[in-house]
Amino acid sequence: MKKSIFTVSALIGLLTVATSFSSREIAEPYKVSSEIADKTPETQTYKIRYGLLSKNGTKILSGNYDVGSFLAENMMTGEVYDTYYGGGFQSVPQYHDALPAGTYIFSAMQGQGGWVGYGTVVATVSDAQVDSDGYITVYIPIIWEE
Repeated sequence: MKKSIFTVSALIGLLTVATSFSSREIAEPYKVSSEIADKTPETQTYKIRYGLLSKNGTKILSGNYDVGSFLAENMMTGEVYDTYYGGGFQSVPQYHDALPAGTYIFSAMQGQGGWVGYGTVVATVSDAQVDSDGYITVYIPIIWEE
């Protein structure tokens, strides 16, 4: 009698365990978490074109200038993106192809010669600023030059 009660109890226990693993409740959470992951938005990025703004207000998009690097610092995260290519002179325009949406402080570092000083521009990077050729153009002001 004890042996048959043990056998029946073991059989019921095995059946309970097997049934619980084959229920839909275990499979559903994976589907739900997958749906949530699929709906997570990817960060929108933008193509930035850097130019210079002369002391008299002329927009400059060609030529070589004493620029070490163009910089964009995200005001929310503090992350800095640059165009550094080495050397002290860079041609304009310079480009950054994947700047995330947000508000940035744009600037330029002095180049190797130290002949020019640059100011900053605060601007929001979003769909509204994209021009007809697909770029957001940022002009960094020249504040002094020798």
